[in-house]
Amino acid sequence: MPEINEKYILAGDIGGTKTNLGIFMRGAGRPILKILKTYPSGKYPDMESILALFLREYPMPVHYACFGIAGPVHHGKCSVTNLPWEVSEARLKKRFRLRHVQLINDLAATAFAIPCLKKGELYVINKGRAQKEGNLALIAPGTGLGESIVVRENGMYVPVSSEGGHVDFAPQNEQEVGLWRRLKIKYGHVSLERILTGQGLEDIYSFLVKSGAYKETGRIVKRMKDADPAAVISEEAIIGRSKSCKAALDIFVSILGGAAGNLALTGLTTGGVYVAGGIPPRILPKLRGRTFMSSFTAKGRFKGFLENMPVYVILNDKAALVGAAIRAFEIADAL
Repeated sequence: MPEINEKYILAGDIGGTKTNLGIFMRGAGRPILKILKTYPSGKYPDMESILALFLREYPMPVHYACFGIAGPVHHGKCSVTNLPWEVSEARLKKRFRLRHVQLINDLAATAFAIPCLKKGELYVINKGRAQKEGNLALIAPGTGLGESIVVRENGMYVPVSSEGGHVDFAPQNEQEVGLWRRLKIKYGHVSLERILTGQGLEDIYSFLVKSGAYKETGRIVKRMKDADPAAVISEEAIIGRSKSCKAALDIFVSILGGAAGNLALTGLTTGGVYVAGGIPPRILPKLRGRTFMSSFTAKGRFKGFLENMPVYVILNDKAALVGAAIRAFEIADAL
């Protein structure tokens, strides 16, 4: 077993669908992942149960930990948005005998990784012209919808935690008004997260079929019974085999583009906009089409401003885990 020192740290990316835990060692450009384990979050009663399993299987000498977590963090505690979990820094520190534990929002964790991402881990949607000292925007649709603005200050990037995914959805045309009405009946409050998630894509599809705009085929119904409906819709849309699925994904991408443009204006993110999360890498053919950028730039007098803004998709699905590791080493070096 390795000698006890600060060579290793523990990092985690805690999401509504899965929990990634990793042990990292120091690296020249960014931390090096030595051990990785993924757990289905919903199968465990709390985060501590997962962490206990992980540390029993991999009893490495770790003393510092950072966890990116899908929910708001207040005073070292977090109620996970899409899980019945209450997570506490103090409780984790005491139970697992760690010197220091920090919980950060999962989008803040992803933001910490952005400066260290390699060329092959980014897909360019809009080349634009990045300003070196400009702020960054980060939006991530997956099980939930995360948003963050990353402020450039004194040569450093400072992630600002946010729950911007829960702001109101503002329809931009009559079809979206109809969608809003349908979701208002179902959910009460219609946030962006009600649309820009896997469940949201399924709801868009259901709206189109139930409104009579499109017919649902028996083949699609059967596929959705055997697999994740959102994945089926995305796949069918991209290969062009289903008009209803294509229409649903077009609406999803249009609303995502509009939301990304709004975030870019809010943070004046001239350094670039980064699209992360589990969904975007799976729908790249749609994101690189006209729909996304058309909605992204449809901001009246600021259309030209947004046309010059770089937009990227983060392809590394472990970016939040890497970012949490970067933050953990920062903590270890500061204490």
